[in-house]
Amino acid sequence: MPEVSLRFYEELNDFLPQALRKRSFTCSYTPKQPIKQLIENHGVPHTEVEVILVNGESVAFDYLLQPGDRISVYPVFESMDVTPLLRLRPKPLRALRFIADAHLGKLARYLRLLGFDCLFFNDAGDSELARNSVAQRRVLLTRDRGLLMHRVITHGCFVHATEPKRQLLEIVKRLQLEGVYNPFSRCMECNGQLAAVEKKRIEEQLPPRVREHHSDFWRCDACGRIYWKGSHYREMRSFIDSLVPSETKQ
Repeated sequence: MPEVSLRFYEELNDFLPQALRKRSFTCSYTPKQPIKQLIENHGVPHTEVEVILVNGESVAFDYLLQPGDRISVYPVFESMDVTPLLRLRPKPLRALRFIADAHLGKLARYLRLLGFDCLFFNDAGDSELARNSVAQRRVLLTRDRGLLMHRVITHGCFVHATEPKRQLLEIVKRLQLEGVYNPFSRCMECNGQLAAVEKKRIEEQLPPRVREHHSDFWRCDACGRIYWKGSHYREMRSFIDSLVPSETKQ
């Protein structure tokens, strides 16, 4: 069978067996095999790849492999201008929205805390997640690399961390979300948007101590849940500030 030389760079190595990390290696392929298939055969989801160079030239996922090709595969670049090179997906989503896999419920809540539109269904299957990601133009967040290999998915992130707060920090850094926070604008429970509401309109729904000590309230336009700046608010504000200390306080 024909062979090519292949190397993955930076965090893409996390998907490889230890013996293949951070070095070039030779692998065989079947005739007329697209390069996307070769990459995913090594366990790297196509959504994690930003640039592919073959013999020094940029190619797309449908490039057909040729004997002796020297292939370099790169992840998303955070600090390097790669605009002269081929981007493998359409332009970034105009409005950054997310959909989280079933095992990322706490991450979904944290993203909502920062004001991001993030869907989460604890019983959604892979097909439903993929369908909603594409139809609603949402970035799919998952720790299931096989899910990100679905052909239809163009925008997705493999979440490396296992602890929810570290997962949030990972997504914030990777997608450079620091400048687009809108904290406390979404319901952490249902993802609905919050709007200020007059105290007199909700007074009967408030616990006595809250009614006595607070005057500013917000209500979810979807589930009706009521929010106010109690001790829990201060804890969450502190958590947000710990992500980016210079973030403007509300």
